[in-house]
Amino acid sequence: MPRADGFDADVAVIGLGAVGSSAAWRLAARGLDVIGFEQFEPGHPWGGSTGQTRLFRVACLEHPGLTPIARRARDLWRELEASARVPLFLETGGIMIGPPDSHLITGTLAAAAAHHLPVERLNAEGIARRSPANARIDAGDVGVWDPEAGILRPEAAIVAAVDAARAAGARIRTGVRVVAIEPDDEGVTVTVDDPDAAGLRVRQVAVTAGPWIGRFVPDMPLTPHRVVMTWFRARAGHRADLGVLPVFIRSVPGHDTWIWGHGASDASGSSEFASFDAKVGPEFDGPFASDDPDAIDRVVHPGETDEIAALVAATFPDLEPEPSGATTCIMMHTPDGQFVVGPTAHPRVFVGGGCSGHSFKHASALGELVAQAVAGEEPFTEAGFLDPRRFAG
Repeated sequence: MPRADGFDADVAVIGLGAVGSSAAWRLAARGLDVIGFEQFEPGHPWGGSTGQTRLFRVACLEHPGLTPIARRARDLWRELEASARVPLFLETGGIMIGPPDSHLITGTLAAAAAHHLPVERLNAEGIARRSPANARIDAGDVGVWDPEAGILRPEAAIVAAVDAARAAGARIRTGVRVVAIEPDDEGVTVTVDDPDAAGLRVRQVAVTAGPWIGRFVPDMPLTPHRVVMTWFRARAGHRADLGVLPVFIRSVPGHDTWIWGHGASDASGSSEFASFDAKVGPEFDGPFASDDPDAIDRVVHPGETDEIAALVAATFPDLEPEPSGATTCIMMHTPDGQFVVGPTAHPRVFVGGGCSGHSFKHASALGELVAQAVAGEEPFTEAGFLDPRRFAG
């Protein structure tokens, strides 16, 4: 029922995935009247935040400006852990390995230098000591140890953020698909797929629909892309747990490419997390073919994992090269590999997304930045490099 001012809410949040769930929470925590829409259920497997784990790093090689966002995100993940009473973040430390002049190494060191991070530079012996499973490297490769890296549980984190939004007063509508938004000078009309529901009127809208963002902000250059995720078990008599294979991004011996991942949870002492095998994925290197998020192929077909299996065989002698499991998710890429967070061309429409393969670690803080933009506050850190309007024209 509309309020006395004629609006149904101050803000509608469209999509309650990685960024949207936190945006709804942080907006409601500010006392705004929030209504959140999720076409599935929180923590669903149909978008970009599925697959048991996501990497967390503070020495962010993608841009030095991401480091304060990662640290704010970690504070918010810990806050959600306390309120939900479930483990969401496990600090394992992480290692970057590659040629000393590669962006993987120089980008990591640039972020560390800009923010005085306690990283450690490693030679071959240091790499083997810190992460025995990563001992196979090319001659001349070096390592950088980030002690603040770790892993997150994406599905559980999203559920916790939605629960926190509800607790702060947000109205959450699940199983409801938003089909259109119509902004005007006074507010935004939000139309859902219920023929018996009239258009809702809100003052502002935050579009945080992951790979579906382009349905509502079509002039933004975002490319949804199907991705296959893979897991691997240790060979008989060998270890591949987090104790010997913590978070990593590294070069592949004898190959001009990169892989990323982390070790298994069982036998690692991380009993608060559900058991999972080692996770390894390939470098995300465009250009990317655009996939329809409503029609992507959810089946992993024979041969699709051959490339990653070959890279695992070349890198990790302690892992079985054939995957123990595989599934799909959707990523949303921007032309420059950075997120889109903040106002759009219309002053009542805001956006948060553009994962580009590295956003979940930041998601709680990206939700905070969305909330600050909607509320007209100064951002907690300089985030102009994420401004969605940078692609205008």
